[in-house]
Amino acid sequence: MIKVGIVGGTGYTGVELLRLLAAHPDVELGVITSRKEEGMPVANMFPSLRGHVSLAFTAPENARLDQCDVVFFATPHGVAMAQAPALLAAGVKVIDLAADFRIKDTATFEKWYGMAHSAVGLLEEAVYGLPEVNREAIRTARLIGLPGCYPTSMQLGFAPLLAQSGPIVVESALIADCKSGVSGAGRKVEVGSLMAEAADNFKAYGVKGHRHLPETVQGLQAIAGRPIGLTFVPHLVPMIRGIHSTLYAPILPEARETDFQALYTRYYDGEPFVDVMPAGSHPETRSVRGSNTLRIAVHRPGGGDLLVVLVVEDNLVKGAAGQGVQCMNLMFGLAEDAGLRQVPLLP
Repeated sequence: MIKVGIVGGTGYTGVELLRLLAAHPDVELGVITSRKEEGMPVANMFPSLRGHVSLAFTAPENARLDQCDVVFFATPHGVAMAQAPALLAAGVKVIDLAADFRIKDTATFEKWYGMAHSAVGLLEEAVYGLPEVNREAIRTARLIGLPGCYPTSMQLGFAPLLAQSGPIVVESALIADCKSGVSGAGRKVEVGSLMAEAADNFKAYGVKGHRHLPETVQGLQAIAGRPIGLTFVPHLVPMIRGIHSTLYAPILPEARETDFQALYTRYYDGEPFVDVMPAGSHPETRSVRGSNTLRIAVHRPGGGDLLVVLVVEDNLVKGAAGQGVQCMNLMFGLAEDAGLRQVPLLP
């Protein structure tokens, strides 16, 4: 059994990790930390876990994380970078759900996250935890920087187009129009996330710049092996879970005869968690709710020169905790879908 520790178990990604790992056939939950809730049974805070998780929260200074096989950080940015060096030195593998190890360039990280990076020496070693792109590197990794929720949808939506030997779309003019439910903002008291503020409302935010933009551009350029240009506009929609990304890519004249539906189907053939839907489909966020599945539909309106790709995912599962478990499975030589076979919830 793999002994797992979770740092920061009181947020939405923390409880989602608990939900998935409690049912994982190869996992033993060893410790979950919270300084504020020390001693409280986890099931008292999250009644959905009654009968599944018997742990109580442990203060970080009392948690024997060095006795775990792997530690997940479901914490604010900056926590994992402070603790990862000691855990790695003790032979513990680390999966960070925050942004500490996503961006390779220190100056870019510090610009967008407003803090100094305290573990710069680990950035080169850290593997970006997008299995469909970095599967083999994840298998041998000690340290994973898990993608953000928006970047997962954008990178997997654009990847088949950019992975070609030469451009088939105008790679300097990619557009991502993305919508997320309020759980993407985390479990905290914030005016914009209150029901009276978010319900019956729809708005864009971060138009002049969002911290998921440099991460996504870094990933897309790694896939393409050449520079790309991306305009990313996120929106908040009045639902709890889910991301819907509508991606636009102008088709180059020399690629007008490309069968893009077939291209996507081939690219993701055999992928356990990416579903390329039949031509003409319109995936819905509820079709992935509670699951690690990401669904993609490819459209070419009017047979014209603009490709429209629709992507849906659950931001807390494939966009966070589920993808972390997927990486853990690869790191420990388990079946990639172990503990992740949940059927989406409907209605």
